[in-house]
Amino acid sequence: MKKVVVLFSALCMIALTSCKEDATSKVDDTKVAAAAVRDQAASKFPVIEFDRAEHDFGEIINGTPVETVFSYKNTGDAPLVITDVKSSCGCTIPKDWSREPLAPGAEGKFTVKFNGKGNNKVSKSVTVTANTEKGREVVKITAFVKPDPNAPVKATPLSPVIK
Repeated sequence: MKKVVVLFSALCMIALTSCKEDATSKVDDTKVAAAAVRDQAASKFPVIEFDRAEHDFGEIINGTPVETVFSYKNTGDAPLVITDVKSSCGCTIPKDWSREPLAPGAEGKFTVKFNGKGNNKVSKSVTVTANTEKGREVVKITAFVKPDPNAPVKATPLSPVIK
């Protein structure tokens, strides 16, 4: 049995050490250089910088539609691609953003419409999905919604009269 183990070990050693080619000779230097350039480019991200993170419409009358424009700039090292802009509810509608890549240093903008519905302090968020490092950026709109003074007064049920 010992002879079999020794013989098997010897065969394994011969098989493992008999490679004539060196692994480094198989590496293609042009592919290594191309991979280094690709990896360096993959580590560069666009950076979206907004002119403001929040817009306050101030006091508005309930039902009054308002809108604002958010401007942004690509301050990163790669083209910025905005794939989607969504609001936190259906009463806020983002529109008019560019679907084309935005070069580093270039600027863009999108419009946010708010239908003006609500009571008191209202805050809505708008999420911008892009190829930035975080993947999502958020801006906000706020307003203080006052009741419409010309709106008809809703009748309230009368309380029972107690004798």
